[in-house]
Amino acid sequence: MHIAVLGAGVVGITTAWYLQKQGHQVTVVDRQCKSGLETSYANGGQVSVSHAEPWANPSAPLKVAKWLFQPDAPLLFRPRLDPYQWRWALSFLAQCTSAKAAHNIRQMVTLGTYSRGCLQDLRAELGLEYDHLERGILHFYTNPVEFEAALGPSRIMRDLGCDRQVIDAGRAVELEPALEPIRHRIAGATYTLEDESGDARQFTQALAGKCKEAGVAFEYGTEVLGFDRASDRILGVLALKDGKHQTLRADSYVLSLGSFSAILARKLGMFLNIYPAKGYSITVPVKNEAAAFNVSLTDDEYKLVYSRLGDRIRVAGTAELNGYSRDLNFKRCRAIVRRAAEIMPEAGYWDQAEFWTGLRPATPSNVPYIGKSHFSNLYLNTGHGTLGWTHSCGSAAALADIVAGKRPEVDFTFSGL
Repeated sequence: MHIAVLGAGVVGITTAWYLQKQGHQVTVVDRQCKSGLETSYANGGQVSVSHAEPWANPSAPLKVAKWLFQPDAPLLFRPRLDPYQWRWALSFLAQCTSAKAAHNIRQMVTLGTYSRGCLQDLRAELGLEYDHLERGILHFYTNPVEFEAALGPSRIMRDLGCDRQVIDAGRAVELEPALEPIRHRIAGATYTLEDESGDARQFTQALAGKCKEAGVAFEYGTEVLGFDRASDRILGVLALKDGKHQTLRADSYVLSLGSFSAILARKLGMFLNIYPAKGYSITVPVKNEAAAFNVSLTDDEYKLVYSRLGDRIRVAGTAELNGYSRDLNFKRCRAIVRRAAEIMPEAGYWDQAEFWTGLRPATPSNVPYIGKSHFSNLYLNTGHGTLGWTHSCGSAAALADIVAGKRPEVDFTFSGL
């Protein structure tokens, strides 16, 4: 059938690829002039099954309260007169129990492991190049309390098949010599050999090219405004292109518009508990090859991730719950530069940082919506939060199976099944 995929980020483009592989005619619709120009543009770069501990965990409420008035806090909640923000926040608090955190870790590890395998297969099949490295991901802790708190979730991940090894400072420096300057400050670390890193935007645009070669159509520069519907069926997508209103019609539709999925869903009377978590990143040129890292790193205390992308360094993280504004908060930008320069002063030209911010579509549990909606021909693949790059290929492969009427291979709680 003819399927319209709404959204050309990494989730939307992978969805288009797997749907066309099932034999469908696919059209991708996006307001930008090409793929991967919003949340996929300059994310942290990690394909990280080991980054599966949800923000909502037993220690989160106290941390959020402590960070409430710190403008450069890792997780910043800016209260607004927005009922959807408060509903999200209350749901987040409800997820902060040990049992729910453990359940959500299981969901994310299972989906992440499956998705990483799908990515590897896709890369081998198509020969995609996107500055990827298969050197693993190393989480390091400069705060002993944070390290101790990570041991329980790491154990759950290992039980689920994610080999997140607990190591000491000496082993961490052996794996990544760039950490030598802070060896004396590392309280402990974990290392997951199977995890990867790479440029999500390069991947998305390269895969979009392969989609086009395979016959996928693209409606770029097209803003989705709403839907034409009748009863439980979507009849078309109301859109604006080149100043003209139009209706795009297909047999079925996939909603993959990131944080904006929630706004579009509300026009259908459908509630998706997704709220934008504004994330920041910096990208700098490598300064000293000997001092730069090759293993992707996670600085858990500061909620920052470090990825080596060829001759560039990407450092990304933090989350700001402050509506849909994409304005740069330079205090938060400078905080990332300050921490990165403190950890690895000679690795990059930190004074040449290129700043970026994007709206990550976060659910309170960090578990995305994948599967059927209550409309007979509308499917969901959205709400991936900080793990859109990690979960994209697996989410797309699973959704293509659902559209085909098959049960996906991965054990995950899919919407509508």
